[in-house]
Amino acid sequence: MLRLTEIVGHASDPELAERLHQMAHDGVVERIHLSRTDLQRRRQRVLTDRGNEVALMLDRASALDNGSVLLLEPARAVMVVLDEPEWLVLRAPHAAGALELGYFAGNMHWKVRFEGSCLWVPLEGPREGYVQRLAHLIARGDAEIIDAPAVPAGGVRYLAVPHAH
Repeated sequence: MLRLTEIVGHASDPELAERLHQMAHDGVVERIHLSRTDLQRRRQRVLTDRGNEVALMLDRASALDNGSVLLLEPARAVMVVLDEPEWLVLRAPHAAGALELGYFAGNMHWKVRFEGSCLWVPLEGPREGYVQRLAHLIARGDAEIIDAPAVPAGGVRYLAVPHAH
């Protein structure tokens, strides 16, 4: 059993994001799927998506979040994925803004879902980090954040934005 006692980073951290992205391509990222309730628990025994048993033994100061990286080695990473993602809902008020918003989401390797004229982004880290990265588009009026229900009408499935390396 793998014992994990600390959070080593977050998947939304720029310095980790590219490394985790490449590791995912290499097939060496394991995910621990947790509910919102389980995110609050510091000690628990869980299975990764590969069936490996993990004992989480975090100190009281640690706070698990969607995208928390618990292990980062050259050939293996373990991260937390929230079963019910929170969504950031975006809309571009014009075609040029929509193109730039889509291009930006692709460059950030964000998973997205399209519902009508809105782009739904499942949050894999703190909402503020996403909003900060979008600040230039929002300030120019090329994108706006929309208040929306917790889950898109079609359910929680989403797709990765295609990209090239």
